[in-house]
Amino acid sequence: MAAKRVYQVWKGSNKFICGGRLVFGPDARSLFVTLLLIIVPVIIFCVCVARHLRHEFSSYNSGYAILAVAILFTIHVLVVLFLTSSGDPGIVPRNSHPPEEEFRYDSSVSADVGGAGRQTPSLQFPRTKEVVVNGIAVRVKYCETCMLYRPPRCSHCSICNNCVERFDHHCPWVGQCIGLRNYRYFFMFVSSATILCIYVFSLSALYIKVLMDNYDGTVWKAMKESPASVILMAYCFISLWFVGGLTGFHLYLIGTNQTTYENFRYRADSRINVFNRGCLNNFLEVFCTKVKPSRNNFRAFAREEVPRPLAPIIARPRDPDDGLGGDRRPKVEDDLDIGEDLLKISQRRNIEELDEEIRGRGSNGAPHHTSEPDSILSSDHRAPTIRSDARHSSWDRSGNWEIAQEVLANSNVTESRNYVTSKEVRQ
Repeated sequence: MAAKRVYQVWKGSNKFICGGRLVFGPDARSLFVTLLLIIVPVIIFCVCVARHLRHEFSSYNSGYAILAVAILFTIHVLVVLFLTSSGDPGIVPRNSHPPEEEFRYDSSVSADVGGAGRQTPSLQFPRTKEVVVNGIAVRVKYCETCMLYRPPRCSHCSICNNCVERFDHHCPWVGQCIGLRNYRYFFMFVSSATILCIYVFSLSALYIKVLMDNYDGTVWKAMKESPASVILMAYCFISLWFVGGLTGFHLYLIGTNQTTYENFRYRADSRINVFNRGCLNNFLEVFCTKVKPSRNNFRAFAREEVPRPLAPIIARPRDPDDGLGGDRRPKVEDDLDIGEDLLKISQRRNIEELDEEIRGRGSNGAPHHTSEPDSILSSDHRAPTIRSDARHSSWDRSGNWEIAQEVLANSNVTESRNYVTSKEVRQ
């Protein structure tokens, strides 16, 4: 069997192409919609607006620059979109086993059917632990899916099913998580799309003005002459509310060193932002630092997971009343002895009552003759049945032996017969 690569056995929801060189989110199909929303308006602009403006600026053929800038800037937007959506956003490799150094044994009380509770040892993880960031303790959580303690500012994306470093959000328009390694490209894409919208809107309005001057007409005549310009202006105006607002929001987040996830989740929290290094340093951290290499080599050959031996169970002092753990035989034998003691007590009481009854009959002159050997033999053979019946008692789930009432009754009758026979033989 040929060895498989990491991307072929990847447990997340990502999609890989080109042999694991490009990684996308599970909703990568929405990327085609984003491409259409960018490319189609630019093509309309180049054909219906920029082409007619080539000769409107005679000095040094500057009209051709309008067309060139539109094409080059669109290519730039598409490149940063591709870098945002096709790379590793900062996925933290998941563990195949829980971290053994965090094992701890605890006791939990559970109630059984009989109503008696007992303590059982259970393997547990602390759900959170504290790490120090810039001299301040920060609490990090344990991820049950990835079986690791998430680094600070890391969160688990439910769509991609991965823990992502410096998780900002999952963007459906690019079909990828936005995290530590692609946040810079995401902001460049959003801001570049905003500038492109402003560029197309401005030059479309300029073309309407040129038409008004050339035909000495009104705005309505110019709009009838170039309806494509009107459509582009309306489209860019609507798009600016989205990409422009998003650009302004992320400028605020970068200046305060926050993520979208932190801003929405901890908005009402008055705690100090331990990651804020000042506005200038925050911008330098995002745009002027080297992008960290990926922690995943998706093209490497996957290693087979070898099952680890179970961690040694730490012995703990056991409660004397604990019915679980250890050997149950001493417990069973103790309960048998208690059952036999109960039998003896009940038999002694019955014998005393029979003795008084026999003495009463003897005083009344009514002798009782039962000296047949068969009765003696039968009584000798029946005596051991007390032990066997007692042994067939049931062990309930609460850890006690239940002795059936018929066993007690049979034992009383057998012991009474033995006592009567021995009395008569002595007489």
